[in-house]
Amino acid sequence: MEHDLHQLQLSDGRHLDIRVSGPADGPTLVFHHGTPGSALPVRAIERAAHAHGLQLVTASRPGYGSSSPQPGRRVVDVVGDTKAVIDHLGVDRCFIAGWSGGGPHALACAARLAEAAGALVIAGVAPYGAEGLDWMAGMGEDNVEEFGAAIEGEEPLRRYLENAREEFKSVTVEGLVTSMATLLPDVDRAVLTDEFGEDMVANLQEGMRIGVDGWLEDDLAFASPWGFDLSEIRRPTMIWQGSEDLMVPFDHGRWLAAHLPGASVHLEEGEGHLSVAVGALDRMLDELVAC
Repeated sequence: MEHDLHQLQLSDGRHLDIRVSGPADGPTLVFHHGTPGSALPVRAIERAAHAHGLQLVTASRPGYGSSSPQPGRRVVDVVGDTKAVIDHLGVDRCFIAGWSGGGPHALACAARLAEAAGALVIAGVAPYGAEGLDWMAGMGEDNVEEFGAAIEGEEPLRRYLENAREEFKSVTVEGLVTSMATLLPDVDRAVLTDEFGEDMVANLQEGMRIGVDGWLEDDLAFASPWGFDLSEIRRPTMIWQGSEDLMVPFDHGRWLAAHLPGASVHLEEGEGHLSVAVGALDRMLDELVAC
């Protein structure tokens, strides 16, 4: 898989890895990757975006890949970085999507990015400490340990993530399935093969190529106030969540659906964290580009 990443210098001296593909004269889709992850796209998502006439833009969040770390960043801080990316590209209107850990970042853009026409949230994380949500209930053991460390603080979390990075650095697709065993229901194991599996491995390894700062910053941001309120969201927003998800439990999707009364909600029975994205891409993008 070709990387085709280039760096964008930001006004505060940081830089971001970004990748752009597809028709430059078409509408733009800014896709926020999961946690951990990077700007390397999943080819199935890229093909679907191009088939819908979309220019696909991805960026490695601070601390991932070669993007500068941003210690103490909040979820809402992605809005400024996304604004810088689309300004660099000369884009004055865009669609936003986020998968998993990218979900809160997509919601932040839906709330605060003036150029956002609509937002798609795929298996997105709900706010930690939200009233009426047992945040870790239904998570696989690995995520319970990871977020338990995040709640304890930066040092315990860094130790946990450094150990995980060692395992991921040279992992194969088969090894990824094994290492993520507590997070993968059968429906997700079935799709984590071939090209999709290769892309997931490449995305993770690029994200952690230098270290775990991006992953650490994401987790700490999720376990803290996001810096915006969901009530600020006035743009069309789509929520997709699978009932079998062991990474971001189904109740996160239900909670988001209940607290975004204007959203279009797709709570998919029998789907997992990975399968819900792979199997419904065309339906998701059909709805998004109609905004």
